[in-house]
Parts: sequence; C-alpha cells; structure tokens
Amino acid sequence: MSKIFTTEVKNYLYVIFGVLLIAISVVIFFVPNNFTTGGTPGAALLLHKLTGFSIGSMVIAINIPLLIWGYKYLGKRFAIRTIFAIILISLFIDLFSKYLYFPDLISNILLASIFGGLVIGLGVGLIIKGNASAGGSTVVARIVSANSHIKPAQVILIIDVIIVVSSIYVFKDLEKALWSIMSIYVTAKAIDVVLTGTLTTKVIHIATNKPELLSKRITQRLGNDGTILKGTALHPNQDKTLIFIVLDVKRLGTLRQIIQETDNEAFMIVMEASEMLGRGH
Repeated sequence: MSKIFTTEVKNYLYVIFGVLLIAISVVIFFVPNNFTTGGTPGAALLLHKLTGFSIGSMVIAINIPLLIWGYKYLGKRFAIRTIFAIILISLFIDLFSKYLYFPDLISNILLASIFGGLVIGLGVGLIIKGNASAGGSTVVARIVSANSHIKPAQVILIIDVIIVVSSIYVFKDLEKALWSIMSIYVTAKAIDVVLTGTLTTKVIHIATNKPELLSKRITQRLGNDGTILKGTALHPNQDKTLIFIVLDVKRLGTLRQIIQETDNEAFMIVMEASEMLGRGH
C-alpha cells in the first residue's frame, strides 16, 4: 500500500467524520431552535427558511457556482475532496432531517449555540485536517486572497457578518442573531483546538543583564534549553540580551522565582504557543 494511498484514505476518513459532525449539529441544535451559524451551513439554513427547499439542496446550490468559479485556485485533489465533502454534507443533513427522529433535547438556545458551534467547529476542523474544505466562505476567501491583499480570515469574517445580519431579517429576532455570533465564536475556537491542539505551553522572552547566570539556573532547576538572543535597544548604548524559552505553564511559577532570585531587574514576556513542531514536540 503506497504512502499516497494511505494518506488519501486518512484524508477522506477525516472528511467523513467531519461531515457527520456538521450534519448532526445543524439538525439537532440549529434547525429546532430557528437560528443560524456561519459559513455554508448558516447560509443554507437561511435559504431553507426563505425558500422552503431542503437545507441539503441549498448547500449544493451555494457551492456549485463557487466551486466552478474557484476550481483553479483550489488544486485538483483539494477540489475533489471539497466536492466530496459538500455532497456528503448535503446528503447527511437531508437524511438526518427526514429519517432520524431527534426529540427537542436542547431547547435552551444558550446551550444550543455553544454546543452547536462546538460540534460544527470540530467537524470543520476535521475536514480541514483532511486537506479539504466545507465550501462556501472558505472557497470565496481563497479566491479573494489570491486576487487581492485581503486576508482569508477577513473575507470569512465579512461573510459571517452578512449571514448574521441577514438572519435578523429571516428570523425576525435580534436576540437570535446575537446567539449566532456566540455560535460562530465557539466554532472558531473549536477549529483552532482541532488544528493546533490544546497546548499548555508558553513562549517566554526574558530581557536580562545576567544572561549566562540566569540561563544556567533555568537549565539546572527546570531542565529546559533556551536560546540567547542579542538585541539592539532603541536607546543608544543600551543593547539588550534576551533569553528565549518554551515552558509548560505549570512550571511558570518556578521560572518567576528563579528570575526574581537571579536578576530582579529582568523583564519577562509570556506568550501563547499556538503550535509546536520539531525535535522534542
């Protein structure tokens, strides 16, 4: 079995599981509570409400012209996987809506917006991990960013804003539009978790006048290797030395203590590590 074939099987499994989560979320959380989310599922929900056509058929109707328009920007394999994902989303949403009975388990719209957004985010994250797209705003974002200086994230945000504003007209309910914003936010966070994991690691920069001594004590007590960076200060004759280190958040208190004991004039900046690759990670 070739490596390419194995990779493709893995990609399609990610896509299938992602599609299942999106379809389940739409049918269980959003349809019964009459509010929407972002992207293709959100736009399809609005069109379903306006036209009466099934949500699945609206997913296809939205994405066919976009895929024809953006095929050359997607790449052949990516486009094929995306078409596969869109067809499955359409089929599963309509099948679940028609043949599976879901009692109104979640009538609380707060819970529906949070868990609906979470499940859709996990689904979209799996599809992206499978090197595909759920269509809609992602395709538009790729096309616009390829022909302008606008970032894909900005395009997706604009589309989501349009969907939320449109939902006020469709559902005649401002409060539900606000719940939609909550759902979109949770979706974005869930996608980040799937793609980058739940790292508890921090990136730390320490400006110090005692880099050798501080580095030695950090290595002795924490066992962490770091990097010493030489920098030029904005003010003349005040060159700075930075220690760059990656550390688990649980050991941050010990690091603070080491710095206070070694150089109480040191300056420390703590940053989030969204993704880590390479030796030791």
